Amino acid sequence: MNTRTHQYRPLDQQAVERIDQATMEVLSETGFEVHQPEAFEYFKQVAHEVDEQKRIVKIKEETVRELIAKAPSTVTLYGREDKHNLVLGSGEVYYTTGGTALNMLDFGQQESRPANLKDLENVIRVVDNMDCIDACLLPTYPNEIDMNDVDMSRFSAGLTYTSKHIMGGVYTSQGIHDVIRMAEQVAGSPEALRERPFISLITCGISPLRLDSKYGSYMIQAAREGIPLAVPAEPLSGATAPMSLAGSLVIQNCDALINVMLTQLVNPGTPVIYGSVASTMDMKKMTYLGAPVESGMINAATAQMTHYYGIPYYATAGISDSKTLDAQCGYESAITNLLVGLAGADFIHDAAGLMEFALTVSLEKLVLDNEILGMAKRAIRGITVDDTTLCLGDIKKAGPGGNFVTVRSTRKFMRKEHFQPVISDRRQRELWIAEGADTAADRAHEIVKRILNDTPKKYVELNNGYEAMEGVGS
Repeated sequence: MNTRTHQYRPLDQQAVERIDQATMEVLSETGFEVHQPEAFEYFKQVAHEVDEQKRIVKIKEETVRELIAKAPSTVTLYGREDKHNLVLGSGEVYYTTGGTALNMLDFGQQESRPANLKDLENVIRVVDNMDCIDACLLPTYPNEIDMNDVDMSRFSAGLTYTSKHIMGGVYTSQGIHDVIRMAEQVAGSPEALRERPFISLITCGISPLRLDSKYGSYMIQAAREGIPLAVPAEPLSGATAPMSLAGSLVIQNCDALINVMLTQLVNPGTPVIYGSVASTMDMKKMTYLGAPVESGMINAATAQMTHYYGIPYYATAGISDSKTLDAQCGYESAITNLLVGLAGADFIHDAAGLMEFALTVSLEKLVLDNEILGMAKRAIRGITVDDTTLCLGDIKKAGPGGNFVTVRSTRKFMRKEHFQPVISDRRQRELWIAEGADTAADRAHEIVKRILNDTPKKYVELNNGYEAMEGVGS
């Protein structure tokens, strides 16, 4: 484990252990509701107490620990090119998109509009060109597509326009079946896809302490397929979880472990990823917040819990609640991305492009966030101290009053040790004015235009819909 990635620890070890014990107490004494019939039968086999009428099961601590121990300690999310492979649980921190936003914000506009399939394709093309966005979690919902076709349309767009790993939420059982069959054909066979899974699925549970019928069914179906599966919970402090951050962490931990347990009951060894979409409520307006610093703290603390259990972690950070590309849009995304990254979260989703409470995606924000993520990754990497980086020979040679402008190590470490921004402006004011006095958003827009004006790079030829691949939909 690369402990350098764990530089921010909102919990001390005693706090981690107390949250763990509180979780075990809730699962064994309070229990949880299971409204999916097959899942209820699975849990009944290991429960020490069951209420058939209320659909509540209670599980002893030792059983909980036995079940979660069956989950792999590492999960590899493959890209179609090896350079995009992500090993979750290795100590590395990866950032990706996310959100399934309903709207797009076009550059220069104040009003957002409903997203369509072309928007999703454009988002994927931009993500494919962003070096600091490690995977493509399909971030928009094409409003014009019938729900029965949405899963295929979204994953087809991902397979077509990026070679990075593709993850996405799913909306129908048939969609899960069709998406996996399509990916199998792209891979060459079912066995090839399981050997190097370049897609993964998300099935989100319902907080607090409840497994609903719809997503419980999807979770079972996906677990049987043996494809990597993220199982996030979404507790909201003050609504579906206590207002205290510690109390929210207990609910978050219970809900995520319920989901992890189900996957291991269905198919022991399922490559499951413990997930958190935890945030807070604005109690003055009774609305969801995507960007409070407390969300970053909860998701960072949850990283400590998943390290404790040895399970890969799908975290949330990077959302802004701003409605435009302003300072708020930048600092909210930067703070939570940095906090959760420094805590050593394995896979941080929502990290780029999302604004307005995760309702809206901006192509320009994807580019701006890519730069934020580059800076965050540099901070996570820390400072290497060894015989080479100490530069003692250069220091002794330069001596008092010397300089290091022309020494070889300056050239060597300029790019190796110092992040080189693309969007940030470092010109003198006079030159900046002479060259148009552009803003960061303007510069991001130029990059977006350049990407979209190029001929689209396609990684596989697919049509959107059930007719895309022979046999799909049968």
